[in-house]
Amino acid sequence: MSRHESAPAVTDAQRRKALRVHKGVATSLLGVMAAIFLSCSWWQSTGEAPAWAGYVRAAAEAGMVGGLADWFAVTALFRHPLGLPIPHTAIIPRRKDQVAGALSDFVSENFLNAQTITDKVAQAEVPRRVGLWLEREDNAELVSAHAGSLAARIVASIDPEEARRIIDRQVIDRVAEPEWGPHLGRALDGLIADGKVEPVIDDVISWARRKVAGMEDSVIEMIDERMPRWAPQFAKDLVGERVYRELVSFMREIDTDPNHEARLALRRQIAGFARDLQHDAATIARVEAIKADVMGSKAVTSASAGIWERASRSLIDAAGEPSSALRRKLVELCLTWGSRLAHDPQVQAAAQRRLGVATRYLAENGAGEIVGIISETIQRWDGQEAAEKIELMAGKDLQFIRLNGTIVGALAGLVIYSLSRALFF
Repeated sequence: MSRHESAPAVTDAQRRKALRVHKGVATSLLGVMAAIFLSCSWWQSTGEAPAWAGYVRAAAEAGMVGGLADWFAVTALFRHPLGLPIPHTAIIPRRKDQVAGALSDFVSENFLNAQTITDKVAQAEVPRRVGLWLEREDNAELVSAHAGSLAARIVASIDPEEARRIIDRQVIDRVAEPEWGPHLGRALDGLIADGKVEPVIDDVISWARRKVAGMEDSVIEMIDERMPRWAPQFAKDLVGERVYRELVSFMREIDTDPNHEARLALRRQIAGFARDLQHDAATIARVEAIKADVMGSKAVTSASAGIWERASRSLIDAAGEPSSALRRKLVELCLTWGSRLAHDPQVQAAAQRRLGVATRYLAENGAGEIVGIISETIQRWDGQEAAEKIELMAGKDLQFIRLNGTIVGALAGLVIYSLSRALFF
């Protein structure tokens, strides 16, 4: 199994079964030592046992004593041995709150302190790894799909009525709140100063010239209607044609001469209108009246619902369609930033600094809460439940203490007996 693969989760039932097996092995070894001790003792009592039986008896006796002592020590952690209320036994049930506090402090000081977490995050080279992952097109598509799905769910979860109220308050009401006249006047002044109005004047004059060029019949007919009834027809035709030619000539002059007096007059009129919008009370009042009519119209008052309906539908459709401009842009951003994070040292360093700051902040402000969960959880357990859970976690290893105590005791007993025989017999 590689270090990146997680081991299968072990259930309490599996831990309980393993603990029973290890307890059985340790207890069986203790029973074997007791059986050997009793057998050798009986054999020696008959007077027929060989000399080596004493060595075996001494080893079994010491192994039995060592095994019993370690059984008592291990059992005393979790309960009263044989149910007897011996002082300083059942330590975990009696002192679970102190154990919880000590465990929390240990985890906090050695594992979840800010420096340790920050160093580990720095060693992990998170920005570079993220960049290498993001610069693959299939991963960028995956991020785009998940981001689109999340965005669609967020938009769909928004209450339309609340969205309408927000649009009314933040958009429509704010548009209607200030006086329009001064703002429009300043905007028009800015357009005039930047020369943005001149092309509009050119277009209007060119449009008027084209319209006049096609109005010959209409002009002559209008002149005919206004001439006296008794005027001869040739006079009407001459006057109409003359008026039309003069009108065409006039429009041509305006269109071709940038400094024509008509153009200058039009510019003055526009500049004067900009000033009136800002400073003339009557003009400002007229604009406000127009604003009141516009903002009070049904089209505007009902616009927010339509705006949100169209905007939300467009966002949801764009977020769910892989070929939409929104989704394509997300993929492009993932590929671009993935490449930069993976291969640009400056971008990596900047991202690492920001990640380090964020990690330190979270560790300093959140580690205590995380560690507190350990203490609070253990404190909520009753004593017996705490002892059982801790024994399930560590009890298997503690049974090896019993095994080692029995074996080491037997070896120690054999050595002591051997030395005593060598020294005194």
